[in-house]
Amino acid sequence: MTAAVRPLEPPAPSLFEPVACYCCGSESRTDFITAQDDLTGKPGTFRFVRCEACGLVYQHPRIVVERISDYYDDEYIAHRKKTDWGVLTPLYEHVMGKHDRDKDRIVSRYVKLGTGSEVLDVGCAVGTFLQRMRQRHGARVCGVDFKDLRGHPSLEGVDFRHGLFYEQDLQDERFDLVTMWHFLEHDYDPRRTLNKARSVLKKEGRLVIEVPRLDSVTFKLYGDRWPGLQAPQHTALYDKQSLLRLVEDTGLKVLDYLPYGAFPAYFYLFAGAAFRLLQGKGLDLSKAIYPYFAGQLALTPVLLLEKRLNLAMQTVICERR
Repeated sequence: MTAAVRPLEPPAPSLFEPVACYCCGSESRTDFITAQDDLTGKPGTFRFVRCEACGLVYQHPRIVVERISDYYDDEYIAHRKKTDWGVLTPLYEHVMGKHDRDKDRIVSRYVKLGTGSEVLDVGCAVGTFLQRMRQRHGARVCGVDFKDLRGHPSLEGVDFRHGLFYEQDLQDERFDLVTMWHFLEHDYDPRRTLNKARSVLKKEGRLVIEVPRLDSVTFKLYGDRWPGLQAPQHTALYDKQSLLRLVEDTGLKVLDYLPYGAFPAYFYLFAGAAFRLLQGKGLDLSKAIYPYFAGQLALTPVLLLEKRLNLAMQTVICERR
């Protein structure tokens, strides 16, 4: 009697893959910096390189896209699964709400929204910014996220799309506003993403991109413990020059550049100091929240000058060329 033959199982995909420069496609590079996953404390050392042709800094090799979700743990703060912060819960909710209000203040300077306006947020997480656009301006809202967050109450009324942005079936020239709040530094194909954003923008529409700024005070201060590295989730690190070059090379026109963003630069000041202390063990937000707010209060005079000090963030506002 012949024994049954077991089918061969496909080999497990490799964890890492090589990558060329996202901006110019060159494979000529030099070592820039190595980093650990300081945010979650998962093991590993990750390498960033600088493109010798155009100067972009990017992670090489990078985690394959099929495995990167393993590095976004269940407490990833943008997904807001944790809602009980004890006596500090009202303060936490105020701060998270302020983040969305600050986003609104930025976009309202460049585009007038109203009933019938269409807004797309790429990397929308649980959609709280989109809810503000919907409730305050009456806009129709759409969000895309790599993580499947369907069912979260904040996504009620949002046209939520799960998956890679550039693979979404979205109508050309549909949106008055497209936003990417700390998305592009996570992206696996930023040129393709920006081309997609340009195609779905209306002729008078606006694209708003916020990312950490590599040529900033906090990077100079913390180096390989800079929170903007956020290895391995961040695939590319943009200074002002490389961000503007990438945007313009994809057929977009820069209307304005801001040396700050809606995301609080103080988080980078605090987290960088914590990462140096913890040395790759991960940041327990439940324990960090008390010293976080105490430090924020102590640094209030400095934070009032955030927009002038180039502490950590940058935002670019674009339109179709």
